Amino acid sequence: MDLTAVNWRKSSLSGNNGGQCVEVAVARGRDCGAANKVDEEFVVLVRDSKNPEREPQVFTVAEWDAFLDGVRLREFDSARLIEEFTAPVR
Repeated sequence: MDLTAVNWRKSSLSGNNGGQCVEVAVARGRDCGAANKVDEEFVVLVRDSKNPEREPQVFTVAEWDAFLDGVRLREFDSARLIEEFTAPVR
């Protein structure tokens, strides 16, 4: 997968901390290299800036939007995740 023309973005809150960021980009599904996403008009690519040579994770726009909705609803806050992890099994 050739991603040299992809415009990677990171949060403005990331600063210049030595490349420890999550980067996000948009590509056409047919160009993303993921066989199960080739029929998508656009896909969202996610990578770790410390390892830009590794294949990115590829999400449909709907999958990415669902993830962002979960973030907005605080479904992934560390306190909530820890609480769920340590809760007794019923």
